Order: sequence, then structure tokens, then C-alpha cells
Amino acid sequence: MNYRVVDLDSYYRKGVFRHFSEDCKCSTSLTARLDVTELAACSAAAGTKFYLNFLYILCRVLNSREDYRMSWLWQTKTLVCYDVIHPTQYVFHPDTETCTPVYTRYDPDYRRFYDGALRDLERAKQIRDYALDAENHPNWFDASFISWLSYDALHLELPDGYLYLLPIVNWGRYREENGRLMMPVTVRLNHASADGYQLALVFRLLETEIAAFVRQQTRDAEN
Repeated sequence: MNYRVVDLDSYYRKGVFRHFSEDCKCSTSLTARLDVTELAACSAAAGTKFYLNFLYILCRVLNSREDYRMSWLWQTKTLVCYDVIHPTQYVFHPDTETCTPVYTRYDPDYRRFYDGALRDLERAKQIRDYALDAENHPNWFDASFISWLSYDALHLELPDGYLYLLPIVNWGRYREENGRLMMPVTVRLNHASADGYQLALVFRLLETEIAAFVRQQTRDAEN
């Protein structure tokens, strides 16, 4: 785990950060539908899991900007930016109706990430404990698939005044709308590190990365 300390005097969002970390501590979340028609078809053609392909794309997006890799070290009151953040995914156990967190390492290489994430999921299926270990995984962000429905809105609350800056992302089942497959995605960011622009940009970047991923997978399949 590597990070750099952010100089609050030169931080480009210093005024906003001060306001939303001192005067008005709050977070903001946004739910929007993404067109995943081509990604679903690409995954089916390749025999890969749509869920893991989207998780890889999400990791690429959230690692592409420092705004999404921020963290507040409350012990030293220090704002830091991690070099890389990794996803905490989840395994649902139908027999106990509980989930187990799965700490997966992000790798920019798609195949290495996919194989590693799949192994992590299979191992976690044997665990029934919640097994949360946030203390030893400070630069992991929460990525949770709500597989039981295609929702329209989702809101996640954290304790008032808690400066948790890492993204929290949820997504649900996609459904057909006018011949396209649309998937709800919810992104929660702390207002101290993100305004509406940074929040909306996550969705725009996801659209760009989905298209790039599909193009690359198509080229690989043709070669």
C-alpha cells in the first residue's frame, strides 16, 4: 500500500474540502442506468462472467483519477491519495442468507484480474463468517452487486461527520428497455472529495471504458 500526502494548501479543491469536512459533513450519491447491451453480448460470446467484466471496468475507472483514490487518515488528520485502490466484492450464501466480503486485488491486466477475482470468489464460497478486515485493507473500495432486482434508486448512509472518502458502488440486475439492456448503478462519494461533476464523471467514464473493453475483446476474438 502506497500513497502520497495531499498538501491541503495547494489542493485544487481545498475550499470545498474544508467546507464539507468541517462545516457541512455529508456525502452524495447518484443512481443512473448504463447501457450494457454490448458488454452482456461480449461476455456471453467469450464465455466470461458479466459481473467480473463490469467489476474490472469499474476498477479501471476509479483508478483513473485521484479524486476517487482519496482517503482521510483520522489518526493524523491527513488527506492522502492512494496509488491504487482495490475492490471489496461480496459472495452471497443462499443457505444462510448472509454475505462474505472478498478482498480482490486490482490488476490493470484484464486476464490476471479476472482469474484472480474468480479464484477469490470460489474461496469465499467456503466461508460463512462475515470476515470483515477493513483495518488491513485501507485502500479497498466497496463494490456490491444487488443481484435480486433491477432497482430505480438506492441510498446508503454513513454516520454523520465520518470522513469516509473512498467510493461505494452498487449495481443491480440489468433489464430490457426499448430493446437495450439497462443496468442501474449507484455511486456514493463524500462531498469533501467530490462534487456533482466528479460524481457524474464516474458514469461517463464507465460508458467510455465499457465501449473500449468491448472493442478490445472483439479484436482479441478475431485474432
